[in-house]
Amino acid sequence: MARKFAALGARTVLGDLDADAVRAVAGEVGGIAVPGDAASEQGVAELVDAAMGEHGRIDVFCANAGIGRNGGPEADEEAWAASWEVNVMSHVRAARAVLPHWLERGEGHFLGTASAAGLLTMLGSAPYSVTKHAAVAFAEYLNITYADKGVTAQALCPQGVRTQLLEATGETGRILMGATAIEATDVAEMVAEKLGGEEFLILPHPEVADYYALRAGQPERWQAGMRKLQRKVE
Repeated sequence: MARKFAALGARTVLGDLDADAVRAVAGEVGGIAVPGDAASEQGVAELVDAAMGEHGRIDVFCANAGIGRNGGPEADEEAWAASWEVNVMSHVRAARAVLPHWLERGEGHFLGTASAAGLLTMLGSAPYSVTKHAAVAFAEYLNITYADKGVTAQALCPQGVRTQLLEATGETGRILMGATAIEATDVAEMVAEKLGGEEFLILPHPEVADYYALRAGQPERWQAGMRKLQRKVE
Protein backbone atom coordinates (compact mmCIF):
# COMPACT_ATOMS: atom_id res chain seq x y z
CA MET A 1 0.00 0.00 0.00
CA ALA A 2 2.86 2.41 0.75
CA ARG A 3 4.32 1.81 -2.69
CA LYS A 4 0.94 2.29 -4.37
CA PHE A 5 0.08 5.42 -2.43
CA ALA A 6 3.50 6.92 -3.14
CA ALA A 7 3.10 6.18 -6.84
CA LEU A 8 -0.13 8.19 -6.72
CA GLY A 9 1.66 11.12 -5.11
CA ALA A 10 0.97 10.54 -1.43
CA ARG A 11 3.47 11.46 1.27
CA THR A 12 3.83 8.52 3.61
CA VAL A 13 4.83 7.86 7.21
CA LEU A 14 5.45 4.18 7.89
CA GLY A 15 5.61 2.31 11.19
CA ASP A 16 6.72 -1.26 11.84
CA LEU A 17 8.41 -3.38 14.48
CA ASP A 18 11.01 -4.42 11.89
CA ALA A 19 13.23 -1.35 11.83
CA ASP A 20 15.33 -2.45 8.87
CA ALA A 21 12.30 -3.32 6.75
CA VAL A 22 10.39 -0.13 7.46
CA ARG A 23 13.45 2.02 6.76
CA ALA A 24 14.03 0.19 3.49
CA VAL A 25 10.47 0.70 2.26
CA ALA A 26 10.33 4.30 3.47
CA GLY A 27 13.55 4.99 1.60
CA GLU A 28 12.13 3.39 -1.51
CA VAL A 29 8.95 5.50 -1.49
CA GLY A 30 10.44 8.72 -0.15
CA GLY A 31 8.57 8.39 3.11
CA ILE A 32 9.41 8.69 6.80
CA ALA A 33 10.24 5.56 8.79
CA VAL A 34 9.10 5.31 12.39
CA PRO A 35 10.32 1.99 13.83
CA GLY A 36 8.33 0.89 16.85
CA ASP A 37 5.25 -0.88 18.14
CA ALA A 38 2.19 0.48 16.35
CA ALA A 39 -0.03 -1.34 18.86
CA SER A 40 1.23 0.75 21.77
CA GLU A 41 0.17 4.25 22.74
CA GLN A 42 3.77 5.40 22.42
CA GLY A 43 4.14 3.83 18.98
CA VAL A 44 0.96 5.46 17.70
CA ALA A 45 1.96 8.81 19.19
CA GLU A 46 5.35 8.65 17.46
CA LEU A 47 3.69 7.94 14.10
CA VAL A 48 1.21 10.78 14.49
CA ASP A 49 3.83 13.22 15.76
CA ALA A 50 6.12 12.38 12.83
CA ALA A 51 3.36 12.96 10.30
CA MET A 52 2.15 16.18 11.89
CA GLY A 53 5.67 17.49 12.35
CA GLU A 54 6.66 16.84 8.74
CA HIS A 55 3.41 17.50 6.88
CA GLY A 56 1.16 19.42 9.26
CA ARG A 57 -1.78 17.12 8.69
CA ILE A 58 -2.89 13.51 8.33
CA ASP A 59 -5.38 12.64 5.61
CA VAL A 60 -5.52 8.85 5.93
CA PHE A 61 -4.47 6.52 8.71
CA CYS A 62 -4.01 2.86 7.75
CA ALA A 63 -4.21 0.62 10.81
CA ASN A 64 -2.52 -2.34 9.16
CA ALA A 65 -0.61 -4.13 11.93
CA GLY A 66 -1.85 -7.64 12.66
CA ILE A 67 -0.86 -10.96 14.18
CA GLY A 68 -2.32 -14.45 14.04
CA ARG A 69 -2.19 -16.79 17.04
CA ASN A 70 -3.55 -20.31 16.83
CA GLY A 71 -5.80 -22.16 19.24
CA GLY A 72 -9.22 -21.88 20.81
CA PRO A 73 -10.19 -21.42 24.45
CA GLU A 74 -7.05 -23.34 25.35
CA ALA A 75 -4.80 -20.65 23.82
CA ASP A 76 -2.84 -19.05 26.63
CA GLU A 77 -3.40 -15.61 28.09
CA GLU A 78 -0.46 -14.14 26.19
CA ALA A 79 -1.90 -15.23 22.83
CA TRP A 80 -5.25 -13.64 23.60
CA ALA A 81 -3.74 -10.47 25.07
CA ALA A 82 -1.30 -9.95 22.19
CA SER A 83 -4.07 -10.52 19.63
CA TRP A 84 -6.28 -7.99 21.37
CA GLU A 85 -3.50 -5.40 21.64
CA VAL A 86 -2.36 -5.61 18.01
CA ASN A 87 -5.55 -6.47 16.13
CA VAL A 88 -7.92 -4.21 18.05
CA MET A 89 -6.31 -1.74 20.42
CA SER A 90 -3.86 -0.51 17.79
CA HIS A 91 -6.93 0.68 15.86
CA VAL A 92 -8.53 2.23 18.94
CA ARG A 93 -5.34 4.07 19.89
CA ALA A 94 -4.80 5.31 16.35
CA ALA A 95 -8.34 6.69 16.18
CA ARG A 96 -7.97 8.29 19.59
CA ALA A 97 -4.80 10.03 18.41
CA VAL A 98 -6.07 11.35 15.06
CA LEU A 99 -9.71 12.13 15.77
CA PRO A 100 -9.18 15.54 17.41
CA HIS A 101 -7.16 16.66 14.37
CA TRP A 102 -9.71 15.28 11.92
CA LEU A 103 -12.75 16.67 13.71
CA GLU A 104 -11.15 20.09 13.85
CA ARG A 105 -10.43 19.95 10.10
CA GLY A 106 -13.77 18.37 9.30
CA GLU A 107 -12.18 15.58 7.28
CA GLY A 108 -10.09 12.44 7.66
CA HIS A 109 -10.22 8.78 6.75
CA PHE A 110 -9.46 5.64 8.75
CA LEU A 111 -8.67 2.34 7.01
CA GLY A 112 -8.75 -0.62 9.36
CA THR A 113 -7.18 -3.79 8.04
CA ALA A 114 -9.29 -6.60 9.43
CA SER A 115 -9.74 -9.85 7.49
CA ALA A 116 -12.41 -11.98 5.92
CA ALA A 117 -12.13 -13.74 9.28
CA GLY A 118 -13.64 -10.59 10.78
CA LEU A 119 -16.79 -11.22 8.76
CA LEU A 120 -16.69 -15.02 8.82
CA THR A 121 -14.24 -17.03 10.95
CA MET A 122 -10.76 -18.53 10.80
CA LEU A 123 -10.57 -22.23 11.55
CA GLY A 124 -7.93 -23.06 14.11
CA SER A 125 -7.60 -19.54 15.50
CA ALA A 126 -10.17 -18.18 17.90
CA PRO A 127 -7.98 -15.23 18.97
CA TYR A 128 -7.61 -14.12 15.35
CA SER A 129 -11.29 -14.59 14.49
CA VAL A 130 -12.58 -12.83 17.59
CA THR A 131 -10.24 -9.84 17.39
CA LYS A 132 -10.75 -9.37 13.65
CA HIS A 133 -14.51 -9.29 14.25
CA ALA A 134 -13.82 -6.56 16.80
CA ALA A 135 -11.70 -4.63 14.29
CA VAL A 136 -14.58 -4.61 11.79
CA ALA A 137 -16.99 -3.54 14.53
CA PHE A 138 -14.72 -0.68 15.55
CA ALA A 139 -14.37 0.63 11.99
CA GLU A 140 -18.15 0.43 11.65
CA TYR A 141 -18.58 2.38 14.87
CA LEU A 142 -16.23 5.10 13.64
CA ASN A 143 -18.03 5.46 10.33
CA ILE A 144 -21.49 5.60 11.89
CA THR A 145 -20.44 8.04 14.59
CA TYR A 146 -18.30 10.49 12.63
CA ALA A 147 -19.17 10.31 8.92
CA ASP A 148 -21.59 13.23 9.18
CA LYS A 149 -18.70 15.24 10.63
CA GLY A 150 -16.46 14.47 7.66
CA VAL A 151 -14.49 11.62 9.24
CA THR A 152 -15.04 8.29 7.53
CA ALA A 153 -13.83 4.72 7.96
CA GLN A 154 -13.59 1.54 5.94
CA ALA A 155 -12.68 -2.06 6.79
CA LEU A 156 -10.29 -3.99 4.55
CA CYS A 157 -11.24 -7.68 4.67
CA PRO A 158 -9.22 -9.95 2.36
CA GLN A 159 -8.95 -13.70 2.53
CA GLY A 160 -5.51 -15.17 1.92
CA VAL A 161 -2.78 -12.73 0.89
CA ARG A 162 0.71 -14.04 0.15
CA THR A 163 2.57 -12.55 3.08
CA GLN A 164 4.47 -13.91 6.08
CA LEU A 165 1.20 -13.92 8.01
CA LEU A 166 -0.29 -16.44 5.59
CA GLU A 167 2.88 -18.54 5.62
CA ALA A 168 2.66 -18.76 9.39
CA THR A 169 -0.74 -20.47 9.20
CA GLY A 170 0.97 -23.61 7.86
CA GLU A 171 -1.02 -26.51 6.49
CA THR A 172 -4.36 -25.15 7.69
CA GLY A 173 -3.83 -21.94 5.77
CA ARG A 174 -2.74 -23.84 2.69
CA ILE A 175 -5.90 -25.96 2.73
CA LEU A 176 -8.25 -23.06 3.37
CA MET A 177 -6.66 -20.23 1.41
CA GLY A 178 -3.81 -21.49 -0.74
CA ALA A 179 -5.80 -21.87 -3.94
CA THR A 180 -7.33 -18.38 -3.76
CA ALA A 181 -4.49 -16.40 -2.17
CA ILE A 182 -3.60 -13.18 -3.94
CA GLU A 183 -0.58 -10.89 -3.92
CA ALA A 184 -0.24 -7.88 -1.62
CA THR A 185 0.01 -5.72 -4.75
CA ASP A 186 -3.48 -6.89 -5.75
CA VAL A 187 -4.83 -5.72 -2.39
CA ALA A 188 -3.06 -2.38 -2.75
CA GLU A 189 -4.60 -1.82 -6.17
CA MET A 190 -8.10 -2.40 -4.81
CA VAL A 191 -7.48 -0.19 -1.79
CA ALA A 192 -6.33 2.63 -4.05
CA GLU A 193 -9.49 2.19 -6.12
CA LYS A 194 -11.95 1.95 -3.22
CA LEU A 195 -10.36 4.20 -0.59
CA GLY A 196 -12.73 6.94 0.49
CA GLY A 197 -15.59 5.56 -1.61
CA GLU A 198 -19.08 4.68 -0.54
CA GLU A 199 -18.36 0.99 0.13
CA PHE A 200 -17.65 0.35 3.80
CA LEU A 201 -16.17 -3.10 3.19
CA ILE A 202 -13.20 -3.39 0.85
CA LEU A 203 -13.23 -7.02 -0.31
CA PRO A 204 -10.29 -8.08 -2.50
CA HIS A 205 -11.96 -11.52 -2.66
CA PRO A 206 -15.48 -10.61 -3.90
CA GLU A 207 -16.87 -14.03 -2.97
CA VAL A 208 -16.56 -13.01 0.68
CA ALA A 209 -19.68 -10.85 0.23
CA ASP A 210 -21.66 -13.96 -0.71
CA TYR A 211 -20.27 -15.91 2.24
CA TYR A 212 -21.10 -13.01 4.55
CA ALA A 213 -24.68 -12.87 3.26
CA LEU A 214 -25.06 -16.63 3.68
CA ARG A 215 -23.69 -16.46 7.22
CA ALA A 216 -26.19 -13.73 8.10
CA GLY A 217 -29.21 -15.19 6.32
CA GLN A 218 -28.68 -18.91 6.83
CA PRO A 219 -26.34 -19.34 9.79
CA GLU A 220 -27.06 -23.06 10.22
CA ARG A 221 -26.21 -23.78 6.59
CA TRP A 222 -23.09 -21.64 6.84
CA GLN A 223 -21.89 -23.37 9.99
CA ALA A 224 -22.57 -26.79 8.48
CA GLY A 225 -20.27 -25.92 5.59
CA MET A 226 -17.60 -24.65 7.94
CA ARG A 227 -17.84 -27.80 10.06
CA LYS A 228 -17.21 -29.79 6.90
CA LEU A 229 -14.06 -27.74 6.31
CA GLN A 230 -13.08 -28.26 9.94
CA ARG A 231 -13.28 -32.02 9.47
CA LYS A 232 -11.11 -31.71 6.36
CA VAL A 233 -8.48 -29.73 8.26
CA GLU A 234 -8.48 -32.26 11.11
